Amino acid sequence: MDFPLADLPLAPSTHSPIDRKARAISATDNDAAKPGVRAAARANREALFSGLGAAAAAGVAARFMAEPLLSGEVGIGTVVAGYAPIGSELDPRTLMERIAARGSTTCLPVVVEGDAPLEFRRWAPGEELVTGAYGIPIPPPRADVVTPDLLLVPMLAFDRRGHRLGYGGGYYDRTIAGLRVAREILAVGLAFSGQLRDDIPAASHDMVLDWIVTESAALRVENRDDT
Repeated sequence: MDFPLADLPLAPSTHSPIDRKARAISATDNDAAKPGVRAAARANREALFSGLGAAAAAGVAARFMAEPLLSGEVGIGTVVAGYAPIGSELDPRTLMERIAARGSTTCLPVVVEGDAPLEFRRWAPGEELVTGAYGIPIPPPRADVVTPDLLLVPMLAFDRRGHRLGYGGGYYDRTIAGLRVAREILAVGLAFSGQLRDDIPAASHDMVLDWIVTESAALRVENRDDT
């Protein structure tokens, strides 16, 4: 499979390969088209995970920390939300360890209700996890609830406009939308470079990411319009 982002250089020269303005033209309500794309994207990600796995996770951590506009957002006084990887999701734990070493508070998402935004509980790499909704590992209920400044977001696929294809529950879209109303945040998608697709159906409620970081590049999404 061709990896169309593999030859992109490191930031800062990769700040604007994705244009957020395109969303206003293409974001039609076409959720019905997503299941077929989602199935293909899942199979593709599983193949990428099998071939790249830990090497890609280390590459993503290196790309994130080498980008000043991202690494400058982590440190003492900031809260960064990661995720406990399931299946073939790109593993963020190496990156989370490096972020925690900078002094950031790290946390993980928790599904509290089917139609509600995610809750975030404080968690440091290596601490206890319990099984939550959908079998996802989460911090125990006694962990403090925090509000993230930066979110690391898993995905099945992404496109050049900064759209993310998720699993269909809408949790991250609701969460990012709510957080953006209340405060400035950064939503950073983590993916294998081979997860890039040109056929992701974008609906009006889909949130555009601020950055996408792969093992090949840190890609900033320009001119986002979520209205």
